[in-house]
Amino acid sequence: MMITQDEARPTLDQPASPYAYFLGGTLVIEELPQNRQPPDPFRWLNAKWRCPAVYYRLVQPWLKEQGIRNTIPRWRDLSLTFVDNRTPHDYQLEALAAWNKAGRWGSVVLPTGAGKTFLALKAIAECAVSTLVVVPTLDLLHQWYARLENAFKTPIGVWYGQEKRLEPITITTYPSGWAHAETLGNQFKLLIFDEIHHLPAPSWHEIALMCASPYRLGLTATYPDAPHWLQGGKAAPETGQNFSLNGIIQDPVSLLDELVGPVLYRKHIDDLVGEQLAEYRTERIRVDLTAEERAAYDAAYNIYTGYVREARLRESHGAAWWNELTRRSARDAQARRAKVAELKLKEIVHQAQGKLTILDRLLREHPNQRLLIFTAHNRFAYQIARRHIIPVITHQTKSAERKAILEAFQLGKYQAIVTTKVLNEGIDVPEAKIAIVLGGSA
Repeated sequence: MMITQDEARPTLDQPASPYAYFLGGTLVIEELPQNRQPPDPFRWLNAKWRCPAVYYRLVQPWLKEQGIRNTIPRWRDLSLTFVDNRTPHDYQLEALAAWNKAGRWGSVVLPTGAGKTFLALKAIAECAVSTLVVVPTLDLLHQWYARLENAFKTPIGVWYGQEKRLEPITITTYPSGWAHAETLGNQFKLLIFDEIHHLPAPSWHEIALMCASPYRLGLTATYPDAPHWLQGGKAAPETGQNFSLNGIIQDPVSLLDELVGPVLYRKHIDDLVGEQLAEYRTERIRVDLTAEERAAYDAAYNIYTGYVREARLRESHGAAWWNELTRRSARDAQARRAKVAELKLKEIVHQAQGKLTILDRLLREHPNQRLLIFTAHNRFAYQIARRHIIPVITHQTKSAERKAILEAFQLGKYQAIVTTKVLNEGIDVPEAKIAIVLGGSA
């Protein structure tokens, strides 16, 4: 059951001594005068001391020391029975120990297939407190729901779309978590972010900012890389910008460090291949552009590099030149023309027609093995689907259809699935033996 904020406040006949409560993603101290200043990050706003809820773990000892009544947490301890009898791998135990040692505050980076979900289940079992799991897609929400229900044999809450049912263990999506953080923010002691590389995106990072949870665990195989971001790579999924916390501009890594904690444990795929992960082989096949594609590429390249050179962006802005180009493109016609040319370059490379010829050959060479085909753009994915009469999964695919496609693939009814980015996000597809990456960051 969810306790409302009004229920958490003292009644009028209680003494007017200072007390702290949660309100709309912030921590508020009532009855504490302005001249009695609490420590950072509290600020005097609207005649009360306030700060973002994320700082609860830092201010809670001070509240106790000062004798300020704390009505903030609405989470509770749980009596859980963990019925998953699998034996953790050594690296999973090491990751969990590192997280516990750090006060249960930080992220773990493990490659796809290394058992990040099982690690999280172990963390939930050890903590045995109210827990909110945040995931990027509905597919992952359904996958997590099944895993949690099987592991603990207890009702699991779901909070997204039209379905809003809170339980001591609840799952939500990044969009729903952001939209309702002011409601959910003090209900859960443990906050788990699956695919945490999504969290720095605009608005979504406010989930972590507005929650008081003192335990936080981030999981991903692709943690943001600060040097790459500084050189103009993506700052976060689908963005190319930096972010502000308390008015301070931060890169994604610094933002995650503050909101969830630093990376505490990391393993690369090569560390686990041959033992926990299957052996794999990567083969790069080079494709030539057609004469028409080459001409279009050269034209776009000249526009793009010509502007960067003439504007002296590298000389004037160093490693942040690409971010400056993006900023200028919003108000300068020539910069916008260069930005359009940059997008054209990527489109030509990602959708080169020579890739279709190679794909034709690979499908013929592997008729008895199931394949996943990744592309950078929906249009190219649908072109491939029509060309080979195979199912396609994009962000436009309805949940029921997506579920039916994946089930048929698992049963061997389909040889291949073509997709864009939606299967990048930790969806289990163990039947796939070959991945063909035609474009994107799969």
